[in-house]
Amino acid sequence: MQNPNEVIVRRLKPQDLEAVVRIDEKLTGRRRSEYFKLKLNENLAATGIVVSLAAELDGLFVGFLFARVYYGEFGLLEPAAVLDTFGVPPEFRGRGVGKALLRQLMTDLGGLGVPTLRTEVSWDDPELITFFQHQGFRPAERFCLDLDLTRRRDD
Repeated sequence: MQNPNEVIVRRLKPQDLEAVVRIDEKLTGRRRSEYFKLKLNENLAATGIVVSLAAELDGLFVGFLFARVYYGEFGLLEPAAVLDTFGVPPEFRGRGVGKALLRQLMTDLGGLGVPTLRTEVSWDDPELITFFQHQGFRPAERFCLDLDLTRRRDD
């Protein structure tokens, strides 16, 4: 018999779309239905290695993540996974949901022989930075750069 307070991690399913959108809207203040519909369809139909996970606690959908494995990126030839999207609603934080999602992702990636997991976090999100730090993430040895293409550059 399973502990009712135990986080269950499973693969995302098409019927999880609305729960993913609701959690993301709670976290970002924006409803990104089309974005997640495309992302979920892409993840479920992809021929590459995709890891899309859902978390349940006491029978409720309480978290999700989308990750993908790349066999070389930015000139590097080693396989690496990218944690693209991650969400746990505020009312379920501190209950092991995010940790359970990451633990399952790391187990899956370890089975695939993937040695590195990368993600990006907004500089002004100290709570998420702290969470990832407690999970063992460290700053990368390279910079992530953005170029605002809407601004005109005069060379």
